[in-house]
Amino acid sequence: MKKALALILALVMVLSLAACGTQAETPATEPTEAPAEAPAEQPVESETPKDYSGYTIRIYSNSNSTERTTWLIQEAKDAGFTISIDDNSVISGDTAAIQAANEKKDGDILFGLNETRWGQVVDGVYENLSLVDWTPSWAEEVGEYKYDGQAYGLVIQNVLMLYRNDELGTNGEKLHFQHWADIVDCGYTWYRQGKVGGTTNSNINSAMLFPFTDPESPAGGISVEGWKTLWNYCANGIYTGDSYGFDPLNRGEVQVSTFYSSSLYGNVDSAADSSEHPLLGTLEPENWALVDIADGTYYIAEYLGILDREGRTPEETEAVVAFAEWFGSADTQAEWADEFDSFPCNTAAVAEIYDETPAIYTLKNFALETVEGTDMTYAEYVGAHSSEWTNIMTNLGFYWADNSAAPTEPDWDNLDWSVLTQAAGE
Repeated sequence: MKKALALILALVMVLSLAACGTQAETPATEPTEAPAEAPAEQPVESETPKDYSGYTIRIYSNSNSTERTTWLIQEAKDAGFTISIDDNSVISGDTAAIQAANEKKDGDILFGLNETRWGQVVDGVYENLSLVDWTPSWAEEVGEYKYDGQAYGLVIQNVLMLYRNDELGTNGEKLHFQHWADIVDCGYTWYRQGKVGGTTNSNINSAMLFPFTDPESPAGGISVEGWKTLWNYCANGIYTGDSYGFDPLNRGEVQVSTFYSSSLYGNVDSAADSSEHPLLGTLEPENWALVDIADGTYYIAEYLGILDREGRTPEETEAVVAFAEWFGSADTQAEWADEFDSFPCNTAAVAEIYDETPAIYTLKNFALETVEGTDMTYAEYVGAHSSEWTNIMTNLGFYWADNSAAPTEPDWDNLDWSVLTQAAGE
């Protein structure tokens, strides 16, 4: 799948063989008079990259696993930058990342998040967050994934529904759904998350609620039937204590599960390290498959923007812009994608590392479909209602971690949605 190394090795072998053959077959000749000496070529002066390491660039992101932050700090150092970024033991999820940036007001760079959050930043929803007017040299390489002059795409992600099709799963039966929510009637066991918050959890909820949009509904723009279905998903799903759904599926503890795209192939590669009954076959699955869902799936794109930090000098801003230019470039994004199995927005980076688009990124994207009765895409609709959805799930007790303390199912016909859509205590 990744082709550069193989091509280089093949070329080295060919050139080595050719050189050996030439040396062996060239006959000895009489010495000849040396030609007149040509004027010596002047060495080409190469411009030394500017060192910006004297300024520490403060970064906020939810794409901040320990592995990612460690890699980025070191690669940035090698490129002449000093950066500061918290990993997910300090800041976890898009909500936490953007709240921290807004409250601390010390950020230079914001990256990650999704269209929902970036739409809010661009629209000025957060009082202390505004973006520098900026157009990188690679702006045209990210296609539609940009807010012109403000933020530009880094990584495309989606959420996936997987199932085992071996004897620990469907035993050969193929799963076809119309909607993500059809999982509640699939007849198999499924993993569900154990908390309301978190980027992947939120995206799964958005996928589950997609067929239940109702702009006239007081229940956060979702029909009551949609909330009943999501409750069913919680009540009858299995929470195994794992943060994500890959591990319980890999161990054979559930038959259907959910996961996020960027780590799927890497996890399948190492599946045998953590299971006696691992998933097999990374690009050509042997005992697992994607559920065929007619709607498609919920995609997000992560973006990169430069924050307008008060008090930053022109020289410091120059360092921040140079970092953003470097981080979003095709070369750096190809390295990031290769390291973390992500799929770049940058088409030049894609061309560097993939022979063809992986199957998980060919799925239909319903985040960009227009919601009936509105002029909003579903991603925009999610952005408009996401806080109400979080409040509803929190107030009603969705996604309990302890099954022995599961809340009673709500009396759906007698709920005050005007209260439930507000944060507790408001």
